Amino acid sequence: MADVNEMKAVTENSIFTQVQRMGHEQVVFCHDEATGLKAIIGIHNTVLGPALGGTRMWDYASDEDALEDVLRLSRGMTYKNALAGLNIGGGKAVIIGDPKKVKNEALLRRFGKFVNSLGGKYVTAEDVNMGDRDMEYISYETNHVCGLAPTMGGAGNPSPVTAYGTYVGMKAAAKHTFGSDTLAGKRIAVQGAGSVGSTLVEYLTKEGATVYICDLFEDRAAQVAAENGAHVVGMEEIYDLDVDIYSPCALGATINDDTIDRLKCKIIAGAANNQLKDEIKHGKILVEKGIVYAPDFLINAGGVIHVCLDHFTDYNRDRAMAMTERIYDTCLEILEEAQKQGITPQEAAMAAAQKRIDQVAKIKSVL
Repeated sequence: MADVNEMKAVTENSIFTQVQRMGHEQVVFCHDEATGLKAIIGIHNTVLGPALGGTRMWDYASDEDALEDVLRLSRGMTYKNALAGLNIGGGKAVIIGDPKKVKNEALLRRFGKFVNSLGGKYVTAEDVNMGDRDMEYISYETNHVCGLAPTMGGAGNPSPVTAYGTYVGMKAAAKHTFGSDTLAGKRIAVQGAGSVGSTLVEYLTKEGATVYICDLFEDRAAQVAAENGAHVVGMEEIYDLDVDIYSPCALGATINDDTIDRLKCKIIAGAANNQLKDEIKHGKILVEKGIVYAPDFLINAGGVIHVCLDHFTDYNRDRAMAMTERIYDTCLEILEEAQKQGITPQEAAMAAAQKRIDQVAKIKSVL
């Protein structure tokens, strides 16, 4: 007979318990033997509108890790979209597998059929290890996809707009912390030299910041550094640098038990999702250490603004950039509110997003 504590642990870690704890409306498990597709779509909240969020492909260590990732990411999209002032809800999808080995047209089109079966409740876009061509394959089976290349009638890659939003959010955090939003002369560590990280480095070096960069692919980091006058450092070295700002722009959870005490920065402001391994525990430790954290789902919203306007309106880049610039004011407000209330910026940002969702829910409840 199972031990009571063992039964309790199983119950607390069950799928439905995880879904309930994070407040998701729907989780869809997608499987197709013919193509080898294994994917999970998380729909967190649709009060503001259809759930919009990208699809990422990753070779997860376990299906449980994939589920945890999609639940956290989709919830983050709800708060991101709400704070950005968009009339869309939050969702996300993950395709399980090594993209270099299993990604192909048939698998992506089969995934597109699963997206289409949701009838527009979830709209997808590109994310980690997914590009324009992948979105094109998905679009063969569903219209509920955005971020398509200009050749397919879309507005193209959202990464530059994501980078711009991260940049203005970083400047807002600097204004809050240092009294001035100038980044000239600041020492900034950027983790990740992909589409977003490389564009962010360009903004920073043009303003006169001293930038240190690392990436899993050393040649990519070297190229970005050479093009922008930045300095390449090791993947582990990035945590130990004496810098003003640490900017995670790769995968999430880099602020964790192993790294948090090594950080010597005054600000954390980056484009990666779910940067805090434990948003409560590590958020509080950052406050105790005097490190200002610009919530990731607040300052990396430029990309979703871009794809949302592309999908639901006649796209106008000037409008997208203007909406992205509002991240500066919102970030300042959140940081000031967190300081005023004595709570973490993460908690303040989540509360502000939830407030908007609750207000709109009341409006929609009136016939």
